[in-house]
Amino acid sequence: MALIKTKEEIRRMEKAGKLLAACHREIAKRIRPGITPQEIDRFVEEYLERHGASAEQKGYMGYPYATCASINDVICHGMPGDEPLREGDIITVDFVVNLNGWLADSAWSYPVGTVSKETERLLFATRKALYAGIRQAVPGNRIGHISHAIQIQAETRGFSVVRQFIGHGIGQRIHEPPDVPHFGLPDSGPVLREGMVITIEPMLNTGSHQARIEADGWTARTVDGGLSAQYEHTVAITDDGPLVLTEQYTEGDSGEPRQM
Repeated sequence: MALIKTKEEIRRMEKAGKLLAACHREIAKRIRPGITPQEIDRFVEEYLERHGASAEQKGYMGYPYATCASINDVICHGMPGDEPLREGDIITVDFVVNLNGWLADSAWSYPVGTVSKETERLLFATRKALYAGIRQAVPGNRIGHISHAIQIQAETRGFSVVRQFIGHGIGQRIHEPPDVPHFGLPDSGPVLREGMVITIEPMLNTGSHQARIEADGWTARTVDGGLSAQYEHTVAITDDGPLVLTEQYTEGDSGEPRQM
């Protein structure tokens, strides 16, 4: 059963989302060859603390960091390490902000320096898939409308959609109902209702959609060494259309990629 938020609760989540988006904008300025994921992690934790918030996932089920930092063939839940980023890498930085008890969740994939054409195509397609899913997040649609729109965008561009990790409801807990897969049939899953707040977070791979989990119990890699990218927003379902609570961009620039 989905948890319905009041307009005031959504407003509180939007405050957390605006802080998270501002932090991502600062991260974007710092991504370059030579910086380490641990440096990014420390920056995020300190940034949130300075603004009266905290990193919700630190300590969640024993996870020790403020962020997940997933590089190249790591799909998600990569632990921030001390090895410097290199020219041509991609890194996905994913974190959850807790501001006065209300949460927002967003991941963004960043190119490090100049990346290959294939990497550019992957990043573009993943953002396209995210926004295709967001457009379906309206009252009366089903979760499957989001899932199907994402899958179509990914597969028509030659990429696979990760099935093992999915979006979810969010509020005062990181994971709430409903589940939000990124593949499936349009008329499947729960009906979207005004007041629901969900994450939409497609992960696209250049090769197989399958993942393998490393011995640390967290890091998920592609089974074939293919690249992976992820973009995620926290989205409220409203009668006026999808309300992206974690949008990084200014009015007039939604962040959705133009035609490639």
